[in-house]
Amino acid sequence: MTAGAPAQLKPASDVPTLVVDSVSVAFAGIKALSDVSFTVVPGSIHAIIGPNGAGKSTAFNVLSGIYRATSGAVRFGDDNLLGLRPHRIARLGVARAFQNIALSKGQTVAENLMLGRHALTRSGFLTSGLRLPSATREALVHGARIREIADFVGLGDKLAKPAGMLSYGDQKRVEVARALACEPRLLLLDEPVAGMNAEESTYMAALIAEVRRELGISILLVEHDMGLVMGISDRVTVLDFGRLIAEGTPAEVQDDPNVVRAYLGTGEDDNGERGR
Repeated sequence: MTAGAPAQLKPASDVPTLVVDSVSVAFAGIKALSDVSFTVVPGSIHAIIGPNGAGKSTAFNVLSGIYRATSGAVRFGDDNLLGLRPHRIARLGVARAFQNIALSKGQTVAENLMLGRHALTRSGFLTSGLRLPSATREALVHGARIREIADFVGLGDKLAKPAGMLSYGDQKRVEVARALACEPRLLLLDEPVAGMNAEESTYMAALIAEVRRELGISILLVEHDMGLVMGISDRVTVLDFGRLIAEGTPAEVQDDPNVVRAYLGTGEDDNGERGR
């Protein structure tokens, strides 16, 4: 990670507001999310937290088009994301870095980052295969861009290495870099420091803050590391049993009695089953 973004990594323009409005998701009649609403302000870092099974991953899967909501709306600017396929959502400027590393480990870091440029590629298979000038120019632009992004996340000297040969922390950074290669306006980070040691977590937290500061994009993250959440987030949404139980600044949610009960397991849900 550099002290500042390279000049070519200009701040994103026209970053829309994300509005999650009364979204519910049910599987076989069981609600995984129940009328959840929150808003991600453009250029902010917004965290979703909650105990295991709270509905955090379900919310991310709805936002990225993997799950379909049974009701509600998700508006990203003028676009309703619900019902759109993942590739359509990606083209609208929403990119996701997954909790479980999903790299092509036999390919180089550069090749993995190039996968993130797919939605931005205009040249077809035939044009590329014939090495027509337009395809060659586009390939050069993509190559330059991934070098800039790799430098930005501190992996510029590892582009030629197979992704599977990198340390766990570096592989997680490749995940983030590949998402950034999509040129997102909204970056979804699914447990970005899960499995990292303290040094790696500190580096990732600084990188996330720098992405927001230098690129101006919105960041929505799910994370169990409360130190990271409270240290870098502007707003925090708290879920439990698929319901929104609190929202506010990090300081506000830390002191919310509903949040304390959810994490300590001292309260009860509507059926008196909390903590079992």
